[in-house]
Amino acid sequence: MIGKIAIVGDGDSIMVFKAAGVATFAAENEKKARDVLRKAAQEYQVIFVTEELSRALGDFLKRFDESPYPVVLTIPSGKGSTGYGDEMLRSAMERALGVDILFQK
Repeated sequence: MIGKIAIVGDGDSIMVFKAAGVATFAAENEKKARDVLRKAAQEYQVIFVTEELSRALGDFLKRFDESPYPVVLTIPSGKGSTGYGDEMLRSAMERALGVDILFQK
């Protein structure tokens, strides 16, 4: 499990990661993404999830906050950012540090 990275998202958004050596798992809907994440969580330390799927899986992804691995991070899809990934990062930073150090407005 040391250093293994994966990405879960729609097929078009994740293909570029495959070229970089990241394990890619296509999931076109919430149900498929849940199944893939359950399996990937046993093998990968870092798992990227595209924003559309991450938003749909919000409550499901919270279970990963309670353990050190895998680290699940939300990233924009090929369609661009909706800002959801930034919201999740800000929320995690505030929980961990008690202050918003990245997005201070």
